[in-house]
Amino acid sequence: METSVVDAAALAGSADAYSLSVWALFLHADIVVKMVLVALLAASFWSWAIIFEKGMRMRRLNGLTNEFEDSFWSGGSLDDLYDRIGGQPQHPMATVFSAAMREWRRSTSKGKWGANGGSLESLRERIERVMQVAVGREMDQLERYMIFLASVGSTAPFVGLFGTVWGIMNSFQAIGHTHNTSLSVVAPGIAEALFATALGLVAAIPAVIAYNKLSNDLGRYANRLESFSTEFSAILSRQLEESH
Repeated sequence: METSVVDAAALAGSADAYSLSVWALFLHADIVVKMVLVALLAASFWSWAIIFEKGMRMRRLNGLTNEFEDSFWSGGSLDDLYDRIGGQPQHPMATVFSAAMREWRRSTSKGKWGANGGSLESLRERIERVMQVAVGREMDQLERYMIFLASVGSTAPFVGLFGTVWGIMNSFQAIGHTHNTSLSVVAPGIAEALFATALGLVAAIPAVIAYNKLSNDLGRYANRLESFSTEFSAILSRQLEESH
């Protein structure tokens, strides 16, 4: 008799363990908890897609930028470099260079800047302004979807916490309806609650780490573009002064 009771308890325990699997928790969860879990899964999936895309893109851009800087500082003709890449710049630094050279050629062609009463200082300001606009536009493109990572990192734990609270509420309601405080009554709701909490952290932690890493990489790249703009502006100013 005692052996039968032990065997029954073991079978019940194994059934409970099976019923508390991840898939079973999702299937038997309340509709609100299901919505929370689906939202967190979707946010996590989209976050990882952004992380991989941004990481690969930054790696590619750094490589192309290194090649461009090697060509730019090699001592060759800037006009030849512009003719080679000006029509289809493949990275932000080439875009900034092309924008400045385009304004340079437009303003200095046939002495146009002098004929229109323009001054050396006004031409320099226009070129700097063009490069600043190009840098801002390119960085806006690179920083696209970064706000999503920040939002997931800051809100996912609270969304998971909402699912936690709702699961615990279900547990208390089950206790109230059955007047039974055994583990078999409260375990499903508590498991749902813990599952929602865990999933919120799974979505938030990679998003926060990736956001900090990518923000740092983007900040360094922005400084690189700003430094290039300043140096290139100085080169063009020197050429303007020599030709004036």
